[in-house]
Amino acid sequence: MTEWTALTLGKKIQAGEISAVEATKATLERIKNLEPTLNSFITVEEESALKQAEEVQKKITAGELTGPLAGVPAALKDNLCTEGIRTTCGSRILQNFIPTYTASAVRNLQRAGAILLGKTNMDEFAMGSSTETSYYGPTKNPRNTAYVPGGSSGGSCAAVAAEECFYALGSDTGGSVRQPSAFCGVTGLKPTYGTVSRYGLIAYGSSLEQIGPIARDVADCAAILEAIASHDKKDSTSVKRRDYDFTSALAEDIKGMKIGVLTDYFGSGLDPQVKTAVLKAAETLRDCGALVEEVKLNLTDYAIPAYYVIASAEASSNLARFDGVKYGYRAPEYEGLHSMYKRTRTEGFGTEVKRRIMLGSFVLSQGYYDAYYLKALRARALIKQEFDKAFEKYDIILGPTAPTTAPKLGESLRDPMKMYLGDIYTISANLAGLPAISLPCGKDSKGLPIGLQLMGNCFEEKKLLRAAYTFERANAASITEKGDRDDRRPVYGSAVPERSSL
Repeated sequence: MTEWTALTLGKKIQAGEISAVEATKATLERIKNLEPTLNSFITVEEESALKQAEEVQKKITAGELTGPLAGVPAALKDNLCTEGIRTTCGSRILQNFIPTYTASAVRNLQRAGAILLGKTNMDEFAMGSSTETSYYGPTKNPRNTAYVPGGSSGGSCAAVAAEECFYALGSDTGGSVRQPSAFCGVTGLKPTYGTVSRYGLIAYGSSLEQIGPIARDVADCAAILEAIASHDKKDSTSVKRRDYDFTSALAEDIKGMKIGVLTDYFGSGLDPQVKTAVLKAAETLRDCGALVEEVKLNLTDYAIPAYYVIASAEASSNLARFDGVKYGYRAPEYEGLHSMYKRTRTEGFGTEVKRRIMLGSFVLSQGYYDAYYLKALRARALIKQEFDKAFEKYDIILGPTAPTTAPKLGESLRDPMKMYLGDIYTISANLAGLPAISLPCGKDSKGLPIGLQLMGNCFEEKKLLRAAYTFERANAASITEKGDRDDRRPVYGSAVPERSSL
C-alpha cells in the first residue's frame, strides 16, 4: 500500500477498497520502523492522525468528502503552524512553541480530507541545504543513509521517498523543495510567488519563499497544488488567480512547445553524470514533439550573491522577534533585559542561523545598505528582466536541479560556501518569483538520484506540469521498453532497523 501514489490511494479509498484508517495505520507503522534510522520527523501525532482518519472516513462514507486526496496521509514541514501541535522550525528557540492557529495551506489540506501525520525535520529556520543544521539532528537520505537528503525540506522529501507518507508540504526559499526532491528521487514543485498563502508559514525570506508540494509523481503534485492554492486576505502577498484547475494540464501533449536549455547551468562545477542525464532528458522532450534550443541568460554570476544578501537581510529582520520575551526558549540565567536577549539568542539559535543573521544585519547597516542590499535588489530586477525576455521566446526553461547528486553527511557543514553554491541552479526562480519543478531523470554511478528542473513563466504552472508529465511518462515508458528495473523504493545502508518492512 505505501508504494502507491497519493491519487491511487485516494481512488481506492473512494471505491471502498481500503479505508483511511488502514492507510494511516500502515504509514504510522512504517514511521515507527524507519525513524530510528532516518529521523525524517520531529513530531509524530499518532493519536491525532488516527482520530482524523476515523472522522474523515465517516465523511467519505457519507459522501461528504469526494476529493482525490480525502483520507490520504500526509506530512508537514515543521515551519508550518498547526493549532495545538508543536511547531519548532528545527530550532531550539521554538522547541516548545505550540501555535494558536493553523497555516492557510494546511487548513486547505484539512478541508480536502488530508490526514496529517506530523511535522518533518528541516534545516533550522530553513537555513541550509542538507537538513543537517536542525537542532533535532540530521535527516538521512532514504536512498543511501550515508548521504544527506538535501534541504531545507529534507525531512519532507525523505519521508515521501521512504514511503512514510504519501505526500508532504515543504517551503522553497531558494530551492528548498526542489533540491532535496532531486537528492531523494521524488517530485517537488515551487509555485509562482503568491499562488499559495504564506499565512502561518514562519518566515525566513518573505519575498522569496513559497509553500509547495512534494510527492511521488507529477500528477500528485498537481492535485496537491490544486488543494492548497487559494487567495487569502490574511496574506498581503497572496494573488487572486483566475484558474486553480492544475490537474487539467496533465496531458501528454507538448508538440510545438518551445523549451530552452539553459547553457549557463552547464559550465564548470556540474557533475558530468548529472549533465549527461539532464541533456538526455532534453532529448526525450524533443522526441515528444517539443522544439528544444539552447538559451543563455548570463545570470549565474549574480544570482548567488544577490540571493544570499536579500535572504539574509530578510532573515535578520524576521528572526528579530525570537528574543525570549513572548514565546519560545528563554535563557535560564541572565542579568537584565539586554542580557536576556543576548543569552537567549546565543543559546537558542544554531551556527548557520547566527551566520545569516549577522550577514543580514551587516548588509542593512548604515554605510553598507547602498553598497550591498540595494545592489542586490537591482541585480534581482535584472535577473527577472532576463527571464522575461527568455519567456517571450520559450515556454519552458530546462536545466539540472543541482550541480551534483547528494553529498555525504558532514561534507556540507565543513564548507558553508560550497553549500551555498549548491543552490546555484534553483535560486533564480525564487528571485524572479517563477514556478519550477524538479523530477527524477536518472541515477549516478553510486545509485543516487539525479534531478531535472523545469522553470515556467509566472502563473504558467499548467505548461510546466504538462511538460513535466509528458517527460515523466515518456521516461517511464523508455525504462520499461529497455527492460531496466525502475525501482523507486529506498535503497538503505546497513543501518536500517531489522524491523523494517523493506
